Amino acid sequence: MRAVVQRTTGASVTVESGTTGSVKKGLVVLLGVTHDDTEEDAAYLAKKIPHLRIFEDEEGKMNLSAVDVGGEVLSISQFTLYGDCRKGRRPNFMQAAKPDYANELYETFNDHVRRQGIDVATGAFGEMMTVDLINDGPVTLILDSKER
Repeated sequence: MRAVVQRTTGASVTVESGTTGSVKKGLVVLLGVTHDDTEEDAAYLAKKIPHLRIFEDEEGKMNLSAVDVGGEVLSISQFTLYGDCRKGRRPNFMQAAKPDYANELYETFNDHVRRQGIDVATGAFGEMMTVDLINDGPVTLILDSKER
């Protein structure tokens, strides 16, 4: 499971019918699922991400986590994180999990984050989405549950 994590001071996601989720201070998480990911991968990232010390303390050092600052999470499923661009010019998405399985693990990730007392807003799985983001810092990190 891969995640692109961005610190934000405000973000929202919309689909054709309107806004499905928004956050103020917190994290935007773009989450990709591959075939061999399990609930253990979802639980690992759900525990790791809210506790990343990427928010500044009173001395301006990245020493605080989303949990520490009362941050929220905007979670968006992103199969393109498993796009393979090594050959040719068109990405190959064969490593992305099938939609039903990916959605199950995406929801598992979100549930694990919520159980830690973090408010989680979401996109609309499988839909074309527009994400508006103020990347604070900018701070952007890439995590992979297989690289523990």
